[in-house]
Amino acid sequence: MVKIVQIDAQGLLVGGEYIPSPNCDDRPAGAIELLVIHSISLPPGEFGGIGVQQLFTNTLNVASHPHYQTIGGLKVSAHFFVRRDGRIVQFVSCSKRAWHAGTSCWQGRQSCNDFSLGIELEGSDTVPFNDAQYIALIHLTVALRAVYPGLGIAGHNDIAPQRKTDPGPCFNWTRYLTELCGT
Repeated sequence: MVKIVQIDAQGLLVGGEYIPSPNCDDRPAGAIELLVIHSISLPPGEFGGIGVQQLFTNTLNVASHPHYQTIGGLKVSAHFFVRRDGRIVQFVSCSKRAWHAGTSCWQGRQSCNDFSLGIELEGSDTVPFNDAQYIALIHLTVALRAVYPGLGIAGHNDIAPQRKTDPGPCFNWTRYLTELCGT
């Protein structure tokens, strides 16, 4: 059975888990034109924990893992986080600017956070993503495009190639885009 995914008038995933992140602000005027696909795991290479949620809500316990000492002061977020099992957690309303892209450029436009939505997939550059994640990502993309027609799609590595590699070589762009076109 296919789960219907919808975004409401407040920019929230209908019936989804919402954990508000303080790491967002008002968007400048203009259309949302881009969907940025990321990947993240905290601790690096480990899945299923609460590290990403803690990072996005500024509650990361830097003493709980050596890597966290290097990222403890970051103020970052994304609109959505897709877990390994396909569950979608929302941290920022689509109507707000999440802090996911950093210094970035897409089609000659700087500051992609201003006009984009960010989706983090629980993953890394070295581990393939799974079926549940692709299915959830496709359904979420369709729902977002229903609200924001013409939404372009790029990887974080595409908009910040000097700094970022995600979603990484294990993300199957052909599968994602082919299945997206088939919906």
